[in-house]
Amino acid sequence: MSTTHLKSTPLTNLNQSQGGKMVDFAGYAMPIQFESGIIPEHHHVREKCGLFDVSHMGPAFLKLDEMGQESALTGDAAHAKISGIFEQLVCGDISGLSPGEMRYTLLLNEEGGILDDLMVTRPSDPAEQGMLYIVVNAGCKEADFTLIAEACQGATLERADDNALVALQGPQTRKLMAKYAPDITDMVFMTAKRAQVCGVDCLVSCSGYTGEDGYEILIPAEHAESVAKQLLEDKDIAPIGLGARDSLRLEAGLCLYGHDMDSSKTPIEASLTWAVSKVRRDEADFPGGEKIISQIENGTEMKRIGLNLLDKAPAREGSEIATKDGQIVGIITSGGHGHTAGKPVAMGYVNRAYTQIGTELDVLVRNKPRAAVVARMPFVKQNYFRG
Repeated sequence: MSTTHLKSTPLTNLNQSQGGKMVDFAGYAMPIQFESGIIPEHHHVREKCGLFDVSHMGPAFLKLDEMGQESALTGDAAHAKISGIFEQLVCGDISGLSPGEMRYTLLLNEEGGILDDLMVTRPSDPAEQGMLYIVVNAGCKEADFTLIAEACQGATLERADDNALVALQGPQTRKLMAKYAPDITDMVFMTAKRAQVCGVDCLVSCSGYTGEDGYEILIPAEHAESVAKQLLEDKDIAPIGLGARDSLRLEAGLCLYGHDMDSSKTPIEASLTWAVSKVRRDEADFPGGEKIISQIENGTEMKRIGLNLLDKAPAREGSEIATKDGQIVGIITSGGHGHTAGKPVAMGYVNRAYTQIGTELDVLVRNKPRAAVVARMPFVKQNYFRG
């Protein structure tokens, strides 16, 4: 397909030179796969280390307006103030973050619907207290950035999405990165710090979207291609496209915004109750707080669940979920082959009467019922390094 009308990333030329099959994703020309194909790429990440270009995402910094001035707050006081400004939009405990700690949270509308899911980090550097590092989804970033900039009075949002963001994922990642960034090998899951990668100053987080150990690295645009090239010279690090990224995150039981959650779903319906921090529940001082707390206490009509399909036909997004007597009780939001799990897997929403693990259901694949069973997620073991 022609990608001439699409936005590029600092790694677009490298992706193409590596044989990337480019597609439109959130308005960017992104590689869906490379020459080896989606399934080999999936297995490479599960067994070794894969490099993903995720520069279409939305990294940004939210800074106190008075940050850096002589009279400015410092340390915990500065963090408390910037957190108080930002927490009005999300259900996560941002003020409770320690230096260098990051948290997954949800941007909500007034009805408690999910506008986006995002990562929020408190910097480790004492000079950067009063600032938050935020990464939002590609398809939502324009709306997110507008909302944050308008709502967060007393702070300024500085976009960083002109830089490159790469993800390195897989069980060998930590060992391999010892050669290129020795200062990051002791990092634990959901932490971040500034460090040199291939001799370039970068912002590194120990996080990812595959269920594997790894890092996401914000690289200045002018150094992005040289850093990525150095990493890809390693025989155990392979370029990976968005096709394998999707199959990996599905096996890991991770939601894709716009599919497994959206503005019509609350965190409780999306089985993300854990993302509503306990310290925030008492005050319920976030958008849709009263409704969300009521759902925590009383349950919801529909809920996101995992499904194992019992034959070889995968269930695709939009397929209906039915009881054994043909009553429609839900819908698939993500589905495909679990290449590591060795079977088709899916996520979807069903009436709460059918959410129990082991419940037997049918998925209508091309209007033919296919046997399925409600399964625990993730479908494969998550391998995050927690120290």
